[in-house]
Amino acid sequence: MTARSTRRTTAPHTRLAAVGAIAVAGSLLLTGCGDQTKKDSGSGSASTSSAPLASKLPASIRSAGVVKVGSDIAYAPVEFKDSSGKVVGLDPDLADAMGKQLGVKFEFENGTFDALLTGLRSNRYDIAMSAMTDNKNRQNGVDPDTGKKVGEGVDFVDYLTAGVSIYTRKGDTENIATWADLCGKKLAVERGTVSEDLAKSETKKCTGGKKITIEAFDDDQQAQTRLRSGGADAASSDFPVAAYAVKTSGGGKDFQLVGEQVEAAPYGIAVAKSDTQLRDALQAAMDAVIKSGEYEKILTKWGAEDGAVKSSVINGGK
Repeated sequence: MTARSTRRTTAPHTRLAAVGAIAVAGSLLLTGCGDQTKKDSGSGSASTSSAPLASKLPASIRSAGVVKVGSDIAYAPVEFKDSSGKVVGLDPDLADAMGKQLGVKFEFENGTFDALLTGLRSNRYDIAMSAMTDNKNRQNGVDPDTGKKVGEGVDFVDYLTAGVSIYTRKGDTENIATWADLCGKKLAVERGTVSEDLAKSETKKCTGGKKITIEAFDDDQQAQTRLRSGGADAASSDFPVAAYAVKTSGGGKDFQLVGEQVEAAPYGIAVAKSDTQLRDALQAAMDAVIKSGEYEKILTKWGAEDGAVKSSVINGGK
């Protein structure tokens, strides 16, 4: 969900393509998130025996025919549930395309974003794919607030570049155009994201006792609801998500983007450090999807083509 990360040096970045290209109508908004048990399967993939990259997978996954994916399925358009309850979005489409290369299905299991890596470490999931930003803290298992090591870390298979954006109620920007303008304001964010981390960093720079009041929620939909109701002055999330909310919420009448997106960084699929064979198989599959042209079609479908990468890399985050 996302980018969902710890901080990087803030720098302006060209916005992703207009969400007018998004193929899913605004009415297909997700249902509530937080169900930690229900699994949602993507569409079928090629059989393991005929898939071109099946031999690269660990034997246990080839035998099961399934990759279990931990994901916060409340982050449209990256991953969310449509009106029928089906998991849709950029990540599920890419996972399905990789599944056809590997001969397995990717089954998305709903969980809160800040608990996904814990679920990965406990073997609840095989991978975490949830608009998750690849960065050194996550690679090394370091808590961004304390700087202390809290786990063994994960490896990332990178597949997209995205930044974060601020948005406000439409016609009520509160003179907010940059992160510095949030001093003395209330900001709604999703817990565990780069937006929350950046807000914590920025509030330390505020002067005159005007700090940023940060309200962190379990998912992005709750943050949007808080802003919509007037309980916050602004909200922040990954640009594709913020742009989608601006496009669809209230038929485009609820929100507006302010300023430029910052914190451009790669999205990565998180894999346990010990699971190098699965990691390398995923990288090979993503590269195959990129080279086939399917990658470009999927990104265009979800309005994310400006975040395209030319190849997948491992641990490319700073």
